[in-house]
Parts: sequence; structure tokens; C-alpha cells
Amino acid sequence: MSDRNYWLMKSEPDDYSIDDLKKDGETEWTGVRNYAARNYMRDDMKKGDGVLFYHSNISTPVIVGTMEVSKESHPDPLQFDPNSKYFDEKSTESEPRWQLVDVKFVQKFDKEVTRDQLKEDPVLQDMELFRLARHSITPVREEEWKRLHELAEAEVK
Repeated sequence: MSDRNYWLMKSEPDDYSIDDLKKDGETEWTGVRNYAARNYMRDDMKKGDGVLFYHSNISTPVIVGTMEVSKESHPDPLQFDPNSKYFDEKSTESEPRWQLVDVKFVQKFDKEVTRDQLKEDPVLQDMELFRLARHSITPVREEEWKRLHELAEAEVK
């Protein structure tokens, strides 16, 4: 059993894609405004945790690669920016409401894994992604992490 946790994080590719992350190398995962997802980042995600990168809100949602948590929870700076769509007037520097983690690029899959493939696979059909469909971050079990890499024909990193 691994001592690291695994996660799935969603992003619309028009907002931020796996290719953007590959180019940037590392980024703050800004703009999460769901309390459950915030709590995962704030309380549970640790440096070194593995993350599946999921392109969402497209005709065929797909897992496109992996990243890794590179910096643990800290305040999302966008909550303090009145010009940001993620501005939160109730959040203050001394009591920030929204937290984020930093992630770094690990790999882009040559063979993407579609949402339909996940639903059809006996190992993956009970993923938290389906139970918590509205959440932008969900936990992933170690056996799911390994199976996804098999389907993507990618090395487990």
C-alpha cells in the first residue's frame, strides 16, 4: 500500500489544459469555489500526492495525464482580487476562505481515457467521480490509479 494519496482534478481545457500545465511546468490550482473540494486541498492533499488531470465540460470528458501536488495548502490569491471572477468579498487576508495547492506536470497520456471507459470498467465504475459528479476534486483509490495507467498505456509514476 502506498503512503501517498491520489486525486482527480477537473479543468475545462479552454480555461487550463494539460498542455498549459506541460508548458508552465507548475501552477497554483486557483478558482475552486466548492467547499468539499477546498477541504480536500486544505486538509488532505499532501506534497507528492498523485493527481489525474481530467478535461471536463467538453463533449467527451477525458483523463489526459497526471500531475503531482508540489506545494501544500495556501490561500487562493484570486479571492482577494476585486477584478477576478473568483473574488470573495467575505474573505480577508487574515481569514481567507479559499485554499489551493500547487501542482506540477508529470505526464500527458498518449492514450486518453474517456468517461465512458471509466463507467464500463469494473475497477473504475465506482469512482468517486461519479458519486460526487459536481465536485471539481475527488479522491481516487490506489487500485483505480493503477488501472487508469493501464488503460492509458502509461507508466505509473
